[in-house]
Amino acid sequence: MSFLVTCPNCGPREVGEFHYQGEVTTRPKEPESFRELTTYLYFRRNVAGVQREWWYHRFGCEAWFLAERDTRTNEVLSTELPRPATDEGAPGMAGGAQAPAPSVPEPPSV
Repeated sequence: MSFLVTCPNCGPREVGEFHYQGEVTTRPKEPESFRELTTYLYFRRNVAGVQREWWYHRFGCEAWFLAERDTRTNEVLSTELPRPATDEGAPGMAGGAQAPAPSVPEPPSV
């Protein structure tokens, strides 16, 4: 199945120009146990619906970006470049808690 993905830099392109890297996860600060590390590395929510994902524009501007995609229909609802983590808590976070910053995947080595 083919669909369009909107690159934040280049605009709408065929999905074949991109590489799907997986859903957004939050890397634990310091894994307290082997089970937590295993859960982070191998288990995903894999929802049937809207999820945030990492994408790489491999045949274009070579940018990593975040996309919200409905996994049932492959409709891409939004895309954005990742923002650097800040010291301030996210709006709506109680008690000054910080929103977890997404982990940026390493590009594959060739």
